[in-house]
Amino acid sequence: MQAEKHTIISQTLAIKLKPAAEKQLKKGHPWVFDDSITKQSKEGQPGDIAIIFHSKTNKFLAVGLYDPDSPIRIKILSTTNRVRIDQNWFDTSIKTAYEKRKQLLLTDTNAYRLVFGENDKMPSLICDVYDTVVVLKIYSRMWFPYFELIKESLIKVIAPTSIVLRYARKVEQALTSDHPAEGSLLYGQLDNPEIQFREHGVHFIANVIKGHKTGFFLDHRHNRLSVQKMAKEKTVLDVFSYAGGFSVHALCGGASEVTSVDLSQQALNLASQNVALNKIKGKHHTLKGDAFKLLENLISEKKKYDLVIIDPPAFAKAAKEIPTAIKQYERLALLGIKLVASKGTLLLASCSSRVQADTFFDLTKNVIKSQPRRFKEISKTFHDIDHPIAFKEGAYLKSIYWQAE
Repeated sequence: MQAEKHTIISQTLAIKLKPAAEKQLKKGHPWVFDDSITKQSKEGQPGDIAIIFHSKTNKFLAVGLYDPDSPIRIKILSTTNRVRIDQNWFDTSIKTAYEKRKQLLLTDTNAYRLVFGENDKMPSLICDVYDTVVVLKIYSRMWFPYFELIKESLIKVIAPTSIVLRYARKVEQALTSDHPAEGSLLYGQLDNPEIQFREHGVHFIANVIKGHKTGFFLDHRHNRLSVQKMAKEKTVLDVFSYAGGFSVHALCGGASEVTSVDLSQQALNLASQNVALNKIKGKHHTLKGDAFKLLENLISEKKKYDLVIIDPPAFAKAAKEIPTAIKQYERLALLGIKLVASKGTLLLASCSSRVQADTFFDLTKNVIKSQPRRFKEISKTFHDIDHPIAFKEGAYLKSIYWQAE
């Protein structure tokens, strides 16, 4: 269904901040919290242009978008000059983001993250590309006034056949009849929501209307390629497999047998569908159920795998959940160790932004050291090239490889 055009007029706000918040802005931090604002010229609406001036000199500090729904009240677009947020600004911003991804697109890959929120100076906005289809994931109502400008820029820069709108849950709940619905088209036609795409030559499907997030998890692409390269004639266990990203790459790399584990039968069906898209010789099995219980069952059955991949969903979405998340990561590391065959490899990953990389790496190392078996650290990885990090809080993905000696 084609989204109807809608117009929301934004206004300009003059803002002043506490000195500590000004210092953060000067360091390049892209967020201004509500309790940092000392003066505001008028009441703000979603998407209003917020121009921040120095509290003493009245000189320009930054320009951002106003978000009354979030404690992060202003999300910064620029600190270098007093830019106009118009068609030219969107053209330049999206073209700059595209240029960062060109190296990836030289490979046999046609699915990538074009815009990564704050890290591409477009906070609370995600733009993923699957072949010729663009999915816009909106995490704040502040972008509502700018849909047409974003659309025009995307058409100019990458010429998509269609642009799909997806919303974060809290944004979707705030929609009115004036706004395009979840999963509607901002541009073009879409006869089938299941889009086939390639990732380093491996074929997958993303459902851009109903799939989780934008339809697929693109951030582990480099780790999936690493798994493909080490999987030849190996047995592989892919835990929290979702659409089978690691499983399919392992099979395409010549794995003799791969087992995908997930709580969702729908996800496992999608994994099997993705396996079928590719020419493989190895066997693919699926196990449905709670990962912790299934891993304990496999241990009791004395199962061993040459390569064990454990990539759970975010365990800590709030600060209060961090202690529990750490215990869950420790438990998964311990279970994973017991399933790794002699000279096998364990890949542990975390996408919880609130659990910092050093904390995650240290806890896995401590679990490894607590066990009688000896493991050697092979490598640590972070985000792929299309997920650049411009500030500390923008980093969330970290992975570590251990090899049994």
